Amino acid sequence: MEQGGRIEDSQEAVGADARRSSTPAAFKQEWPKDFHVSPFNSRKGSYSLQAFDPLKCVAEGRESVDSTITLRSSKGHGKIVARLVSNGQPIDPSTMTIAQKWYFLLSWCWVGFVTFPRIVREAGRLWFKKKLHVWYRPEPLRESMGRIADSSERKLELMFRKYLRSLVEQCQAPIALKYVPCGLADSGKELMLSPAAKDKQDADLDEMEFKVLTPVFYTRFVFYAHDLEALFSELRESCTIWVSRPDQLPRLLFKKPAPALAARDLLDFAYYEAIRHLRQRPDTIVRPLTSSQPVQQQSPPTTAVDIRDFRISSMDAYMLRQEDADMRKRYSSIVLRLFVAQRLAFGNLLLVDAALIVLRTWLAWTVTFALEGKTRMFGFAAALWICGYE
Repeated sequence: MEQGGRIEDSQEAVGADARRSSTPAAFKQEWPKDFHVSPFNSRKGSYSLQAFDPLKCVAEGRESVDSTITLRSSKGHGKIVARLVSNGQPIDPSTMTIAQKWYFLLSWCWVGFVTFPRIVREAGRLWFKKKLHVWYRPEPLRESMGRIADSSERKLELMFRKYLRSLVEQCQAPIALKYVPCGLADSGKELMLSPAAKDKQDADLDEMEFKVLTPVFYTRFVFYAHDLEALFSELRESCTIWVSRPDQLPRLLFKKPAPALAARDLLDFAYYEAIRHLRQRPDTIVRPLTSSQPVQQQSPPTTAVDIRDFRISSMDAYMLRQEDADMRKRYSSIVLRLFVAQRLAFGNLLLVDAALIVLRTWLAWTVTFALEGKTRMFGFAAALWICGYE
């Protein structure tokens, strides 16, 4: 009996080892949901992932992919389950013929076109039939990643970084500023030290982190005429930035009086005068939590009027002092187009750019064909210069 028991125990152990070897290693992890995906779900809850090791499956001769993502509510209930699992033998593109590649592409190219109308249909069903509340897009959290910046935001980020570096270099306090940009794939963090901080020990430094949460901050910052108002408004009200020590911002922004400014040419003068006259404080980013919570209106409605003189901003003055003519031109062009878009095109910069293309095309056509003979070549060259100027 004892020998038989040992044999049975050994057989059970072998069976357990066989089951463990046949079961691929699984990766299980759960993360809090800190980004906004669906308009019908809040940012509360968590995501859980269970993925089996595909490399171990290949080593065992079982080529398969099996991953499951589950969206759970704040109370732990499962809401959405998405599973990615392989079906059939894998396909190696390097061994496929031209006909097989075309067959594969034609077999799957229609999936995206069919999926989008289905998403729209289901969203309409949830909104009109199920009467679900819509959760408006919140601003990113400090720990989450913002969206990718567009062209104008990327250009303004480079200029804002340079301007912020100049503020740190002029600061008389021992400040170590850690600048964290947002929306840029090829531009990382930067540690900026004031002149007084370079000779201090780490214990004597006033460390501060300046993190941009969304790239829209760069386009909103140029609308302000006063830096202190801009940073505190974007920090406290619109929540587009995060600063570890807001009490150090006045020390950072305090700088020596700059000499009187003078435009380098007539074009710069016209651009910056137009910017000064069109500048207005941007509206605070205020969104209701859901569609069932409308924005509260003041009763009776009041209109706030800014009685301050909207002078040229500190960043405008800094850019106007730059020796780089291309940078001055890019900055003034972007800012002026943003201001025009805010007043005439509902804040859409693409509409302004499209209108400028039409205007330049019409002007080039008019100038070119208004001249005769040899002067037409000079007119054509002038038209090319006008169309190429940003």
